[in-house]
Amino acid sequence: MNNTALILGATGGIGGEMARQLLAAGWQVRALRRGAPPSPGSDNITWLRGDAMVRADVLAAASGCSVIVHAVNPPGYRNWNKLVLPMIDNTIAAAQASGATIVLPGTVYNYGADAFPVLQEDSPQHPATRKGAIRVELEARLERSVAGGARVLIVRAGDFFGPQAGNSWFAQGLVKPGEPVRTIQSPGAPGVGHQWSYLPDVARTMVELLAMRSSLAPFARFHLAGHWDHDGRQMANAIASVVLQATGHAPKVKAFPWWLMSMAAPFVATLRELREMRYLWKTPVRMDNARLLAVLGHEPHTPLELAVKATLEGMGSV
Repeated sequence: MNNTALILGATGGIGGEMARQLLAAGWQVRALRRGAPPSPGSDNITWLRGDAMVRADVLAAASGCSVIVHAVNPPGYRNWNKLVLPMIDNTIAAAQASGATIVLPGTVYNYGADAFPVLQEDSPQHPATRKGAIRVELEARLERSVAGGARVLIVRAGDFFGPQAGNSWFAQGLVKPGEPVRTIQSPGAPGVGHQWSYLPDVARTMVELLAMRSSLAPFARFHLAGHWDHDGRQMANAIASVVLQATGHAPKVKAFPWWLMSMAAPFVATLRELREMRYLWKTPVRMDNARLLAVLGHEPHTPLELAVKATLEGMGSV
């Protein structure tokens, strides 16, 4: 139960935010990275060179840790069938060797139409996509790992956004990082609600749950309510409001060009994978956070315009 955590995927959006939040809460943080690490001591993270696909690297990095944050994902949604399950198997092996708690940022991919529109932690998992089936198997392996000495904390959230969100619909679909916001592209069908989650709020929730991990079930799952965009227009309106206040000019809101993605998908793997998830923009999917509220007593929640402002500033868009 020491306060040393290993983060896999610390250069990504949720992994990086978890590193910042854990450090702020007094944790010692290690991070595994394939490339050369930053200069020593520049961010108070102990960077270790290694690969999440190499079990020996993960085992060595996790030695002596009480928590492993599994926030690593294949870049650009590519090669899920080859990378996702081997990586979680390595994390499970490391957690069982050290008795650590695995923290997994969860998704809605592992749910299908029979669980919509309101998702609870124990709703049936009958996914409609290949990535969803992989997530179901990933979580099943985590649940089985408890018998071997691991502990598991899964926190599911909606689409991420935040100052360092990396690959996200906000940064790749709605606006363009590093450019003034002149147009906002809305991926959702008119009137269809969508759930968003602000990365700092998600990470803060995980850190608060970790502080009470000894009292949680060995396999614990929680849903975040995040920001519920009830008609698919609130996020675009918040972006427009922030941009107007910052620049004096209101950006236009346009429909996302799904037709263009369909044309390019056969030639671009990332677009092909993104198109597979279009169903989540055609139907409202919302998470019930009653279990989280019963255990934690609250859900960290930054007001939408403040969260959007910080996100756009972090992206260099205002």
